[in-house]
Amino acid sequence: MSIRTGIGYDAHRLQPDLSLWLGGVKIEFEKGLAGHSDGDVLIHAIVDAMLGAAGLGDIGSYFPSSDPQYKGVSSRIFLTNISRKLIETGWRVLNLDATIIAEKPRLAKFSHMMCNQISEDINVEKHRVNVKATTNDGMGFIGRNEGIAAYAIVTLEEIK
Repeated sequence: MSIRTGIGYDAHRLQPDLSLWLGGVKIEFEKGLAGHSDGDVLIHAIVDAMLGAAGLGDIGSYFPSSDPQYKGVSSRIFLTNISRKLIETGWRVLNLDATIIAEKPRLAKFSHMMCNQISEDINVEKHRVNVKATTNDGMGFIGRNEGIAAYAIVTLEEIK
């Protein structure tokens, strides 16, 4: 049996007049994340971590920002599609740990909802998914509230 780990990262600019989606959960805030899809940096980082662990490339090779069919779509589509791809290629998620870095809004109270949504979308038990939030203590583009970033690490187990 083989166990593999992958890491993912994503960051997007905050922009007025957009909805803020993180981990498939809509967060009430005056800005949202600009991106070709819904800009959900958490899901994008998770998808890259999943693909990296399985040795299957990166999110851009499956869902290119140049493809108009992905304009404005929910990133949950990326997550569910890649989750199915993992199963088809003989992998299952053992553990997923992610961190969102945002100065505002405060996200800790949404972590549980994000974990529930992600575990449902990738069809794993809730105890296998953990989402945390932190700030950048006022430093850099995140500290100036210009954007939000996320890191994710995913451990996969080979299934026969």
